[in-house]
Amino acid sequence: MSQRYTITAALPYTNGPIHIGHLAGVYVPADIYARYLRMQGKDVAFICGSDEHGVPITIKAKKEGITPQDVVDRYHAIIKKSFTDFGITFDNYSRTSAKVHHDTASDFFKTMYDQGKFLEETNQQLYDAQANQFLADRFVIGTCPKCGYEEAYGDQCENCGTSHNTTDLINPKSVITGAVPVLKETKHWFLPLDHYEDFFKEWILKGHKKDWKTNVYGQCKSWIDDGLRPRAVTRDLDWGIPVPVEGAQGKVLYVWFDAPIGYISSTKEWAAREGKDWEPYWKDEQTKLIHFIGKDNIVFHCIIFPAMLKGHGDYILPDNVPANEFLNLEGRKLSTSKNWAVWLHEYLEDFPEQQDVLRYTLTANAPETKDNDFTWKDFQTRNNSELVAIFGNFINRVAVLTQKYYDGVVPQPAAFNQVDLETLEALRAYPAVIGSSIEKYRFRESQTEFMNLARLGNKYLADEEPWKTIKTDAERTQTVMYVALQIASALAVLSEPFLPFTSNKLKSILNIDAPLLWDDIAHKEVLLSSGHTINKSTLLFSKIEDDQIQKQLDKLEASKKANAAEHAAAEAQKDTISFEDFTKLDLRVGKIVAAEKMPKTKKLLVLQVDTGIDTRTIVSGIAESFSPEDIVGKKVTVLVNLAPRALRGVESQGMILMTEDKTGKLVFVNPDQDGVSPGMTIN
Repeated sequence: MSQRYTITAALPYTNGPIHIGHLAGVYVPADIYARYLRMQGKDVAFICGSDEHGVPITIKAKKEGITPQDVVDRYHAIIKKSFTDFGITFDNYSRTSAKVHHDTASDFFKTMYDQGKFLEETNQQLYDAQANQFLADRFVIGTCPKCGYEEAYGDQCENCGTSHNTTDLINPKSVITGAVPVLKETKHWFLPLDHYEDFFKEWILKGHKKDWKTNVYGQCKSWIDDGLRPRAVTRDLDWGIPVPVEGAQGKVLYVWFDAPIGYISSTKEWAAREGKDWEPYWKDEQTKLIHFIGKDNIVFHCIIFPAMLKGHGDYILPDNVPANEFLNLEGRKLSTSKNWAVWLHEYLEDFPEQQDVLRYTLTANAPETKDNDFTWKDFQTRNNSELVAIFGNFINRVAVLTQKYYDGVVPQPAAFNQVDLETLEALRAYPAVIGSSIEKYRFRESQTEFMNLARLGNKYLADEEPWKTIKTDAERTQTVMYVALQIASALAVLSEPFLPFTSNKLKSILNIDAPLLWDDIAHKEVLLSSGHTINKSTLLFSKIEDDQIQKQLDKLEASKKANAAEHAAAEAQKDTISFEDFTKLDLRVGKIVAAEKMPKTKKLLVLQVDTGIDTRTIVSGIAESFSPEDIVGKKVTVLVNLAPRALRGVESQGMILMTEDKTGKLVFVNPDQDGVSPGMTIN
């Protein structure tokens, strides 16, 4: 293992609080890893900070009628406090509005600019004439050119994970005004990713990166195989870090150029405070750089940021990027805008001093290889049936019996029998087993192994029955209690990465003052010496009652109803158009004569529609609402003079008009009634 580690956790956008999806995907696994390495005696810099220049921040500011600075100040404070209260042990949590970051990002850009590492191009970008501004990535939505998802952002599709440019979107629409944007010329600087294609083939595809997670390696390989293209590193915005070169007035650094440099500036801030040199943590080949992120950030951390580091010329590259999939909530996708989330700061209010229960549940359900689901019932079961009934029960019995039999003094063991020796041998094997899983980024597996140690303790006590032998064999009871207290001591140490608050509480019960390192559990003959006095027992965990869970379910149900009511409200009238504009639309009644699922997509159906003038192919994103066999023969409203668009290699020659009912279900704008036939014009 390396002796120095730089661990980064994705910079959260300061346009809202932290929720359990962020915790499960990034921050809990990163904290487990950092805590484990520190217990190994490693030199660790665990780095994070608020990403304060994202377009979602400016959107929120516009919506609330406040400044972007007001938004980031509010949420930076909430997020930072939530992380602290939850026990995430960042060595430094900074923010990208800090001067050290502005200086670092500007210097980074200027160095690459002076070395001729950027392309300067004047091209056409989407422009909202009503708002009088260019549309950066999150200011525009449209249909994904790859999967047909109709609410893809200008930089990325959240449905299929594909990254693209705003001009790639089909039917783009401005988020600011709802207007259809136009193309307008503007000058920008681009990172020529294609110049690094051979490097990425060597480093990722031919190198040793097949030990990366399958989802990470696969997404990188797909990007490289498709051919890398230049990526803009500047944007036309008034919120962000000004581009530090002549002729760049009104332009800022693109947030995905600016944000990852935040890891470097945060490290600088930490090093200055601690009297350290920051450079070895980013420029020494003996340092391991690890990025903890969600799957939507894979390309940026495995392709774009490494290209920046390589282009700058003197930085190390990531050793691993253990990206997780997404966490759902009660069977539905987490959504900040729809308030379908469990917010960390609210959880800490509703479940004070129960941080570890959430950490444990999120790790047990970690979306390491596929999307996973958090439910409040599972949360309750994990606490009551595992933490309380297994871990807590073992510790409580050991502590109570030690007080009862020996006034809290660790007894002197007598002779060890075969069961005792096998139990102690099994105990000493756990640090290596748990540690091996952590080092492979299998945190769910590692926590399961940790709980197996608690199960070992419970089984040992149940089999040896000291409450019976105390009446018949005092020496045997002393040995059993001594062994049980060694297991309890090991649990106090090995629980720290997973359950840090519980670890501290257990160390207090056992009166452990001298710090024990991870490997001490395997190598020290005695963890808790005979004659040592422990403190009186307190419960490690409390049972979670049904009414506490119902309160959380009621809160989610209220969010669902509020969103349904808001969605059901009539949308505001769009901008007035002329009669001449309307007459350009050729709306006709069509009949679906054939339908089939498009392979390898969730949402797309390929329809054959009789329009009265021809039978044409139309690709429609309705597969999650309708099965092919249910809609064959249905009459629909068709916009027939829409310019053809290719979706997943199939040319779509029109658009089916749809709407949503008050429950949010897709329904046809339905002319399916007597006297209506294919080809009739809708006036």
